Amino acid sequence: MNLSLALMLQLTILLPLLATFAIAVTGQKPNLREAVTISTSLAVLYCVVNLYQALNAGASISVSWWALMPGLEISFVVEPLGMLFALIASFLWLITTVYAIGYMREHGEENQTRFYICFALAISAVMGLAFSANLFTLFIFYEVITLSTYPLVTHAGTEKAKQGGRIYLGILLSTSIAFFLLAIILTWFVSGSLEFKAGGVFDDNVNTTVAGAILVLFVFGIGKAAIMPFHRWLPAAMVAPTPVSALLHAVAVVKAGVFTVLKVCIFIFGLELLPKLPTTEFLLYLAAISVLLASIVAMRQDNLKARLAYSTVSQLGYITIGALLATSSGVIGSSMHIASHAFGKITLFFCAGAILVASHKSKISEMRGLGFAMPITMAAFFIASLSIIGVPPAGGTWSKWFLLMGTVETGYWFIMVTLMLSSLLNIAYLLPIPYHAFFPGKDHPAVSSGGIKEAPLPSLIALTITTLGCLTMFIYPQPFYELAKAILTVSGVSHGQ
Repeated sequence: MNLSLALMLQLTILLPLLATFAIAVTGQKPNLREAVTISTSLAVLYCVVNLYQALNAGASISVSWWALMPGLEISFVVEPLGMLFALIASFLWLITTVYAIGYMREHGEENQTRFYICFALAISAVMGLAFSANLFTLFIFYEVITLSTYPLVTHAGTEKAKQGGRIYLGILLSTSIAFFLLAIILTWFVSGSLEFKAGGVFDDNVNTTVAGAILVLFVFGIGKAAIMPFHRWLPAAMVAPTPVSALLHAVAVVKAGVFTVLKVCIFIFGLELLPKLPTTEFLLYLAAISVLLASIVAMRQDNLKARLAYSTVSQLGYITIGALLATSSGVIGSSMHIASHAFGKITLFFCAGAILVASHKSKISEMRGLGFAMPITMAAFFIASLSIIGVPPAGGTWSKWFLLMGTVETGYWFIMVTLMLSSLLNIAYLLPIPYHAFFPGKDHPAVSSGGIKEAPLPSLIALTITTLGCLTMFIYPQPFYELAKAILTVSGVSHGQ
């Protein structure tokens, strides 16, 4: 194997970790501190893009760091699903950093050095999780993501922030210890392996009742996927600054959750075993209920970030459903929805932050007529909403199409109707926001635009780039589609099965 590729794989994990020391040293010099952060994110993106090109060329890239005992080692491998996640996270880390520079300075946030340090730690853990070669490695980095993002959630230091942080940490750690870790231990005892393998680790003679129970433990234990009733940490975490919310929803935390669900379903259980398990159907309907209930709750939220948080709970259910459908269309839909939701939701949070900084408004009911003062921001909100809804010309169209095809292939008509109804609810709780921003109506007072202007230039650049990403993913979805097909190839399933 090309040694430089092995080095690049390790640098994607180590560079953000090393950057934390440089950020700490340069903390008293904001320009230098932020230059270090941007330079590191560019270097990580460069490494990931090179690994992506090597993977497309057929290279086999893996690294082993340390073995606790035979079968339990910290090791990494470059494969299509991890590459898809790493591409999204590394690119959006760069964009979120650019956004954060404008937001944090304009908003006068304290402890900015700590913010950038924890941000870098979280991205280091995300890269480790994305390229994990086994459940042991994945679990370690999964927990590091939780611990490194806790200071970001409690960044404001207020009692409300501390309370949100306690809920955040309490739910994520308790589900990990009570369910996720237990599922990993049971997998080890039943299969004798924690390696991610094509077709899964369980043999043909496995007791389906036992395997089904392990699947339930995994789905409930991966709390970052926010399946109800283990979802409350996500709305609670909205006390954090907007760049942190963007990190939680699009770059690191929730995407780490659904990525892990998808990885476990494909490479621990296998797409042939999943439909045979007695608990798969129960979990499918639970995910569908989460999609529907979270959409209904989102409609009732007047706080913009709270509405977006419940929207995320709903959208994560789509990805879990696609994984549990265990069909080629379901896997492609879930994989592509990780990407399309990341770009759509990060844009919506960027817009929410821009509105807060420019107008000091967080309630939707106070945003009528805001489009006249902030036309770029509200236009970006509209386009990102189209992606979340899943209609042209935005990228979410394709992922939702494949997910619907997965329900047709398996005959889960209730779930198909649920997904369609959820998209209608997406329209109901997202589109009125930009509509009333540009058309406040005669019977409702429009917000005074005096003194309100667009967000700071760095934030405006960031949300423009992610908005263009939403549109580009509709026009040119091939890179993510090809990676999704490659996931099926690696798992031993061809598209169409």
